[in-house]
Amino acid sequence: MKFEKLNENKIKITLSMHDLEEKDINFHDFMSNSLECQDLFLDMLEEAEEKIGFKTRNCKVKIEALAMTEDDFILTVTKIMPDTMKKHFYVSPKKKVKAKRKVHNIQSSYLIYRFVSFDDYCYFIDYLLNNKLNDANKVAKEVYLCTYKNEYYLVLNELNTDYKKIAKFYTSITEFGTYVSNPELFVHKLNETGRIFIKNNALKKSFSHFVKK
Repeated sequence: MKFEKLNENKIKITLSMHDLEEKDINFHDFMSNSLECQDLFLDMLEEAEEKIGFKTRNCKVKIEALAMTEDDFILTVTKIMPDTMKKHFYVSPKKKVKAKRKVHNIQSSYLIYRFVSFDDYCYFIDYLLNNKLNDANKVAKEVYLCTYKNEYYLVLNELNTDYKKIAKFYTSITEFGTYVSNPELFVHKLNETGRIFIKNNALKKSFSHFVKK
């Protein structure tokens, strides 16, 4: 875990998957507001005060978490000045801590991403291969590609949160596709009025058939 002071009111914390493992927190817990995750944020704020003198007690702060491409997370912690405090929250050792994350909150057994065109989907597959994510099919037990209203939807069911490159996968797919909210409801619409374009193992099959070698 690395702490960097950007100015008097802002710091950057670099957190790795190894750091999470040492705290017995998996990616799923980190991306949801679990009690363990809240305790982790409080511990980091205390450590930031000890190591670089960044004091947040009795202050309101904003925490933004961004998943990076090398299984690291960048957390930006900003102390809020009085004229902008109303929309933020108070931090003390006895309070819960919330953080704004730049990747979605994983609470559903489904994840669905929309690709505007088939070319965009193929660019995504090509990107996975070029960035050593050719085992990305391990991200979920069931993966299939549907078409609906001339757009393409990648459906991931029964997510494997133990997949070691899961953060890198999420960061990659958001570069090419758009996360679909309410996936539990939308998957029924796809099954009823959409068309399955590639059945299960869509990623693995795409690696073999849709990318030029």
